[in-house]
Amino acid sequence: MATPQSDPSLSPLRTIAVVGLGTMGTGITEVLATAGREVIGIDISEAQAGRSLAALEAATARAVVRGRLTEQERSDTLARIRVGTDLTAAADADLVIEVVPESYEIKHQVLRELDGIVRPETILATGTNALSVTRLAADSARPERVLGLHFFNPAPAMKLVEVVSSVLTAPGAVAAVTDLAIELGKEPVAVGDRPGFVADGLLFGYLNQAAAMYEAKYASREDIDAAMRLGCGLPMGPLALLDLIGIDTARTVLEAMYAESRDRLHAPAPILKQLSEAGLTGRKSGRGFYSYEAPGSPAVVRDALTPLDGAAPTPGRTVRSVGVAGSGTMASGIAEVFAKAGYEVVLAARSEEKAQAAKARIGKSLDRSVGKGRMTAEAAAQTLDLITPAGSYDAFADVDLAVEAVAEDLEVKRQLFQALDKVCKPGAVLATTTSSLPVVACARATSRPQDVIGMHFFNPAPAMKLVEVVRTVLTAEDVHATVREVCGRIRKHAVDCGDRAGFIVNALLFPYLNNAIKMVEEHYASLDDIDAAMKLGGGYPMGPFELLDVVGLDVSLAIEKVLHREFRDPGLAPAPLLEHLVAAGCLGRKTGRGFREYARR
Repeated sequence: MATPQSDPSLSPLRTIAVVGLGTMGTGITEVLATAGREVIGIDISEAQAGRSLAALEAATARAVVRGRLTEQERSDTLARIRVGTDLTAAADADLVIEVVPESYEIKHQVLRELDGIVRPETILATGTNALSVTRLAADSARPERVLGLHFFNPAPAMKLVEVVSSVLTAPGAVAAVTDLAIELGKEPVAVGDRPGFVADGLLFGYLNQAAAMYEAKYASREDIDAAMRLGCGLPMGPLALLDLIGIDTARTVLEAMYAESRDRLHAPAPILKQLSEAGLTGRKSGRGFYSYEAPGSPAVVRDALTPLDGAAPTPGRTVRSVGVAGSGTMASGIAEVFAKAGYEVVLAARSEEKAQAAKARIGKSLDRSVGKGRMTAEAAAQTLDLITPAGSYDAFADVDLAVEAVAEDLEVKRQLFQALDKVCKPGAVLATTTSSLPVVACARATSRPQDVIGMHFFNPAPAMKLVEVVRTVLTAEDVHATVREVCGRIRKHAVDCGDRAGFIVNALLFPYLNNAIKMVEEHYASLDDIDAAMKLGGGYPMGPFELLDVVGLDVSLAIEKVLHREFRDPGLAPAPLLEHLVAAGCLGRKTGRGFREYARR
């Protein structure tokens, strides 16, 4: 079925010029023409203008095949597009959108020339995501008609459009392009003029931290990307995304952000400069953080850094039975995961009653799986029979692997590891599920620190595929190999990292969440606009404030404090608004109020 097209009579912006016909300019042209606008595509290169027109013909043909356009609508759409190399063709445009390279010099030149070509009432929009709209507007003959109109790539698919006002922008111009964005089927978000605006302002800080993490050899590129995809539900890992965006483009955006904020989190990681200057700019050059089949190809190929397939060089220890310490949601979830994989599980808590309650919770979870057709009633009963509840850690005497999932309190965990050291047999692997505390501190509480390792599961453990495997400087190689093998058997994706605050996921996630809170504190954007921007522009499954309220503001604050204390970076200091909400008891969904209010059950 064909998609209904917008009625261009609703908007005074009927004829629109797009200057710069690269990937973004071509995508914007497609969106405008499909929605009934007359589009004048202009590029300095005749060859590029031709390539753009060919790409538009191919894209609209695909739309017909997929039932999004009829043949007649495709024909009408293409008839509304003219391409050329002469900027004077924009003379009749009601709106000009420039998407030329991210350079003040180039953009100034284009806008100055347009000043002498277009009508006085024509709106000039810059597609920049890194440069100052105010600075670009100030040099225009009509600064009140200049604003930012930031589409996201690929423009036909991405719903978000950031409408950027400077202090010089006329409200009427903002209203006109906002109405246009809505008529195009986009969701406009109004923002002020600062580098990166909302979506890229949050996204590029996160990407920069990921690049720095890789540069420090803390984790492999594959593990960093897998951790963020599987731990946060992101469509792409940060290093693969940097390759897609272009490492040179990312560096430009970050330099602009750092020039304004002076926040060290925005100072481009040196590896971005090194790769850019070597011409290794990502997919477009055929090599960046990864190597690609050819320039422009999305197909990743093996290179010298690609991990070898096959078994670990060090054999692991035999694991037949597993002890899980704790009685909360995480402990019962982990016990369920091991039992489903066929392991005998001892689920121990501080009392027999707590352990029995945890097993009952697992029973209900298995019943839900049966109800959804994910397992048979017989398999659920067999799984539950593998779990033995116990009111004492003495029941761990014969387990091969002991996994603790008790309170996130270092003293509590130390005391537990002292107990496990006395109870567990020689050679048993002792694992902590901590998400923020030093694993080595747990290890040092035992007489066998070489047997201690981190296994950071994600909540809910039965559903989440990721486990961060955290080695300390004391962890034995065969202990690491054992846990990697076990992760494979319980069908989890293991990523390796060292023993430092936040490991991979939290070290990258929580500075991003903290920066979102700072945007609200500074009255730069609203909660709703920021959440919408990250879901629509970044492909995030939840906006930052939705996620904070789900995680719990107290938990989030504790992790922020740990990161700040370990890395001692002023940019990681918890946002005061987060501290104030926690002090007021507004902890998120669990209390009925956090950044938003929730209906009490």
